[in-house]
Amino acid sequence: MTLGETLIEVWRQVLVEGKPRVELVDNSYPVTATRAKKLRTVQFEYASHHVDGIEQNPETASRWALLAREGKRVMQFTVGRRYIANVSEGELVRYPAWQALELPE
Repeated sequence: MTLGETLIEVWRQVLVEGKPRVELVDNSYPVTATRAKKLRTVQFEYASHHVDGIEQNPETASRWALLAREGKRVMQFTVGRRYIANVSEGELVRYPAWQALELPE
């Protein structure tokens, strides 16, 4: 699976299916929740990259939060504390950091 396909798969398992663990080709990763907002999060490895995924907080002022308030399922992904992409309703949107970090397609 490509990195993009992996992000969509993680989104699907966490936000669509509500699984307690994300099952990827090589491993299984627990889904946890943040203390304050109870947003679902998952940490996993892709190639040599540590990737964090977090459910979009609907209470912020971003356009993604607006979608979350409308009932859309949105998950943000970071590598090295830089936002690289999000998945909203199964659609991947890459951020400029994806290229800056030279992440694989």
